[in-house]
Order: sequence, then C-alpha cells, then structure tokens
Amino acid sequence: MTEQSPSKKSRLQARAITALWKLLARWPLGALWRIAVLLGPLVYRFSKRERQVTEINLEVVNPEATARQRKALAIQSLRHSAATMLELGHAWMAAPEKVEASILSVHGRDKLDSARANGRGVIVLAPHFGNWEVLNFWLSSHFPFTAMYEPPKIADLEPIIRHGRERMGASLVPTNARGVAALLKALKRSEAIGILPDQEPNWGSGVFAPFYGRDAYTATLLPKLVARTQARVVTGVALRVPGKGFEIHFLDADEQVYSADDVVSATGVNASVEASIALDPTQYQWEYKRYRKVIEQQQGLANAKEFRIY
Repeated sequence: MTEQSPSKKSRLQARAITALWKLLARWPLGALWRIAVLLGPLVYRFSKRERQVTEINLEVVNPEATARQRKALAIQSLRHSAATMLELGHAWMAAPEKVEASILSVHGRDKLDSARANGRGVIVLAPHFGNWEVLNFWLSSHFPFTAMYEPPKIADLEPIIRHGRERMGASLVPTNARGVAALLKALKRSEAIGILPDQEPNWGSGVFAPFYGRDAYTATLLPKLVARTQARVVTGVALRVPGKGFEIHFLDADEQVYSADDVVSATGVNASVEASIALDPTQYQWEYKRYRKVIEQQQGLANAKEFRIY
C-alpha cells in the first residue's frame, strides 16, 4: 500500500472533522452535554497526559483538597472540555439565531458600552473557560471586534475555522507585530479586542507572575496596549449552563492590569483569570500546561528540569 502524502492526509482529516462539526451543529445542546458527561470519565481513564496534567494543576491550585476531591473535579473539568469540543459546530456553523438563542443572559455589558461611549477601547481577557467560541460569537455580533489568530495544526481546517470565527464580523489578525498594530488601531477606534490571558507565550514575550501562588510565565502584551490607548480591561467568559445554553459574564479586571510595570500588570492578569475561574472551577481547561516554563530555565541553571512539574 502507498502511504498517503501529508497534504492528502490533511485534506481527509479536515473533511472528516468538518463533517462531524456540521452534524453536531444540528444537535441540541442537551444531547451534546449528555455525550460530554460520558466522555469525561473515559478521557480521565484512557488519556494519561490529560489526566496527569489536570491533576497536577489541581494540586497546585488547591493543595488542601483530597485526592478523591481532585479526581472528581478533574473528571468534571474534562467533561466541560469535551463539551467545548462538541459545541464547536454549534458556535461556528449553527444558524446565528440558534446560537444567539443559546445565550441565556449577559452580565456586565454596561462595562463595554460605557467605555466605548467615553471614547475608549475595551480589551477583553478571554481565558480558556466555559465556551470561549460562544463568547467570540456574541462579541463579534454586538461590537466591532478584533482578535489574534494562530492557524491550526491541520492546515486544511484553517478556512473552516476562520470562517466560523469571522462570520459575525470579527476581524482575525496574526500573532505578530502586524497583528499587534491592528489591535492598537482597533482600540484607538474605541472598538473591542480579545486577548488570551492564560496562554503561555514564547520566551522573551512574557514575565513570571503568580497564578494560584505559583509563578507562571505570562504575556506582557497587555500593559503595552493599555499604555498606548488607555483602554478599559475586562474579563469575559461564556459560562456553560449544562444542556441549556450559556451565560455571558464581563468582570472588571484586577486594577493591577493598568500598571506600566510588566510584572505587576501580569500579576493583575492572572488575578483576573482566577476571579473568572471562581464562577465555576470545573469549567476551566485545567489540562493545559500552564506552568511549563520555570524561572530556573530563564536563569540558565543546569538542573532547571528538576524544577518543572511536567
């Protein structure tokens, strides 16, 4: 048998995934949640990587919990992560009126309206919580909205994902200097932009700041944007109401985010993420390696690996 070329394999994968998203887009959210409820324990049992990273992170953020409590929280978190994946078709491909109807309430919209009325842009910190794609849908439906975008590993999925995220008017920009320039222009037009506050940046683009008491390498883009635009900063999440829909919440960011000092600002960013997680800790994506980089690596210590937790 002839081995498939990478491009052909990518096309086949993209077609299969797209077909699945289209199918799931027609299903009710209740059915998707019931599937996620079944998938959570299976992922916990059979995916060693997801289980270990989730449990390590939960031990860092809640060291007083028992192993049994952390296991229960880990399984529930993986259920929500599974639900997010199952709901991608809903967010990207379902009829706009169907997605809008699934948004049961919006809390804190006045924070965005008042900032824009005063001629200020709004920076929305959107952590990996609940369903961030539904948050993108709502933001781009109601405001001029710009966000950074990194192409997927399966190249042939890019046009599908891009269309899904841009279909309500969002503007996606690359994660480079050109993208940062576009974010600045949007803020100066008193528009809204989105930033992922809990994604570990490349070396040189961040500082170490506490996240649940442990230093996490955190991006420093935010203070640069605030200093040049005087934008207001809020945290935005789409909290899942299992099987029924979503509640959008906009929370005031921690005041430290407005500091010109990178470490102080990053500390405020992480505190803002913690505040949003407090809405429902099971809905945060704990399987992400948030503490992958350690200070000892930055210091160039020969035994830096000994300080890593995964």
